[in-house]
Amino acid sequence: MDLDALTAIDVHTHVEQDAHGCYALTDELLDASAQYFRSDQNRTPTVEAIAAHYRERSMAAVVFTVDAPAATGHPPLSSEEIVDRAAAFPDVLIPFGSVDPHGGRASVRRVRTLVERGARGFKFHPTLQGFAPNDPAYYALYDAITEAGVPALFHTGQTGIGAGLPGGAGLKLRYSDPMLLDDVAADFPDLAMIFAHPSVPWQDAAISIATHKANVFIDLSGWSPKYFPPQLVRAAGRQLRDKVLFGSDFPVITPDRWLAAFADLDVPDDVRPRILKDNAVRVLGLR
Repeated sequence: MDLDALTAIDVHTHVEQDAHGCYALTDELLDASAQYFRSDQNRTPTVEAIAAHYRERSMAAVVFTVDAPAATGHPPLSSEEIVDRAAAFPDVLIPFGSVDPHGGRASVRRVRTLVERGARGFKFHPTLQGFAPNDPAYYALYDAITEAGVPALFHTGQTGIGAGLPGGAGLKLRYSDPMLLDDVAADFPDLAMIFAHPSVPWQDAAISIATHKANVFIDLSGWSPKYFPPQLVRAAGRQLRDKVLFGSDFPVITPDRWLAAFADLDVPDDVRPRILKDNAVRVLGLR
């Protein structure tokens, strides 16, 4: 990957369809998410489509799925397949793996095999996967990821998945309270942790944790920057200038849409390159 040639690194993009036409979520959840984000984009891009989209823009993208069969009953996409297919596009794609936290020792072994296969990090979605991330039952997973020396990216705050459905499709937002992750950050100081999204309704907590814990970072995906909470904008331009990362949440938000709004954000000019690329290079260990 030619880092100097890249204009930005998007640390948060979703693979929603595999080579066999299978989807990462049920039609009901996909439709609810698209409506929540008011997105008319293709909701199920393949690895190849994401690579083409970002290569056209001289950007790189972190790609992943979320493995959640125990909580959702829906067959997951294969992280192994995503890692293998992303290997064909090393100039623009950085593959993350995902494992079901409820898989016990099998999930721990899978973390190790995915890293050997080429995974550069791991994605967790506590609400969708139905687990409290600070439960010691899951600490063996974090041990394995820490040992591998790659970051873990955790969904935090509100989610568009299940939004507007009766009971939110049974998904519980409290699992995505960043204060649960503060325990993990304290207990695994060598594990780089990325909190995904503005963590509404817990934005102040996320800022406090990222300020307090050297190993915690925040990606800015899932929201158009024009809607960012003002305290997040202030922190991104000041005390967290080295700890916030560009993320879009593609395909529900495109990098073009995100960057157009980011251009109008009240952030110092010298901070912008850090957010768009430099911080991600450091956190992802790309140099």
